[in-house]
Amino acid sequence: MTQTIDGASAGPVTTLDDEHLGQIASVTVPQYARHDNPCGIVHFGVGGFHRAHQAMYVDRLLAATPSPPWSICGVGVLPGDARMRDALVPQDGLYTLTLKHPDGVVETSVVGSIVDYLFAPDDPEKVIETMAAPTTRIVSLTVTEGGYNISSSTGEFDLSAPDVAADLTPNAIPRTTFGLITEALRRRRARGVASFTVMSCDNIPGNGHMARRVFTAFAGAADPELAEWMELHTAFPNSMVDRITPATPNGLADEVAARTGIADRWPVVAEPFTQWVLEDEFSAGRPAFEAVGVQMVAEVAPYELMKLRLLNAGHQALCYFGHLLGHRLVDEAARDPLLEKLLRTYMQDEGRPTLAAVPGVDLDDYIDTLLERFANPAIGDTIARLCAESSDRIPQWLVPVIVERLDDGGSVACSAAVVAAWTRYAEGVDEQGAPIEIVDQRRDLLMPLAQASRTDPRAFVGVTDLFGDLADRADFMEPYTWALRSLRENGAHDTLVALLGDS
Repeated sequence: MTQTIDGASAGPVTTLDDEHLGQIASVTVPQYARHDNPCGIVHFGVGGFHRAHQAMYVDRLLAATPSPPWSICGVGVLPGDARMRDALVPQDGLYTLTLKHPDGVVETSVVGSIVDYLFAPDDPEKVIETMAAPTTRIVSLTVTEGGYNISSSTGEFDLSAPDVAADLTPNAIPRTTFGLITEALRRRRARGVASFTVMSCDNIPGNGHMARRVFTAFAGAADPELAEWMELHTAFPNSMVDRITPATPNGLADEVAARTGIADRWPVVAEPFTQWVLEDEFSAGRPAFEAVGVQMVAEVAPYELMKLRLLNAGHQALCYFGHLLGHRLVDEAARDPLLEKLLRTYMQDEGRPTLAAVPGVDLDDYIDTLLERFANPAIGDTIARLCAESSDRIPQWLVPVIVERLDDGGSVACSAAVVAAWTRYAEGVDEQGAPIEIVDQRRDLLMPLAQASRTDPRAFVGVTDLFGDLADRADFMEPYTWALRSLRENGAHDTLVALLGDS
């Protein structure tokens, strides 16, 4: 059901769960039998993005072709995932998804594809046996860029991380994603059950390759024969996922209740645009994803690089300058003429030249669409969300662009300025002297280095596991040092004016 944001209330508030689902008439609700079959998909990392994206596609699939069963069992591993357990379990996995269009139109529906949720610390054995069951065909992941346990010093899977080391202790009860999934695969192998597919849906270049690398590394440390079996029998398809999904804003639950009459403990809001490009490589069968809009391809890399280097890197170009200019919402920043020009210049002149042809995509149209999506005022996405965990993001999304451009003799003026804006932001104080809350797992390292760069411009970008050898490359350091000095002496506005040639 489509309504405007100020639409009338749908009536008395209705509890969202299986018992009351049939009483909801204000929005579209699942009409398929949700609990008739075991789950075919187990998903680690049930957050807003998963619920707005993969779970939404599976909901569409179940509505269109309810057999065979492909419903989802969500799994939480981290202590913070107890909040999702407490929201979803009383609601039998049901939740509302609200899509907000730029013109003010709002679409809300109830999504039913998550039919169970397990909090691993409560019962790790149940999580393992659910994955070990022959009915589970896919184990999928949205565990964030930092969830793959790559050592910042070696670039390899970190076997010394405390939780990982504990899981590798003989007869340990697994408590990490790696331990749980690998133990399930060990049991399947021992029982003669085919491997499930491990399907990463995280924003990492070659996310399937990364998943294969880390899970086989863990398995190799625990059981080398199992690792060899996984190399032969476990598929790890690459994917590209895209839908802007901000953290659930305060007041969304009240808004949904007022508009639809549904009481949802943890609703999700997202933009209307959605895309999923997925390599067609599966160990034990897959849903007919293509029937519900997923692009099934032989090679996802061109689509993946397009998204990472234009959308994700574009968000990084927007957020640090945006914060320093005083913006706190993404759409406000994206409508700032200076920032809009920075984004378009970066995308067209620096990001795009590093991309190969993308089948079926007009990159001019894609860039125009990105700028429209960023400027959607209905989403309420925050600059703070985009600025968080920069040390996971910049090295994955922007540094490869800089390196390729430099190697090809191209300009990196905008990219270098974005790194300089991150450096200035990471000092933790804005242009008015107010504190900036730095949310980054490496903040204790990066904030002192950002401050030290006032006297040593190489201090921040000299962290080699983040920037490689950029601090030793004059063709990067020249535009970076100029932008950093200008940000401190002239401020973000005048720096952008000078960078972009605006008056």
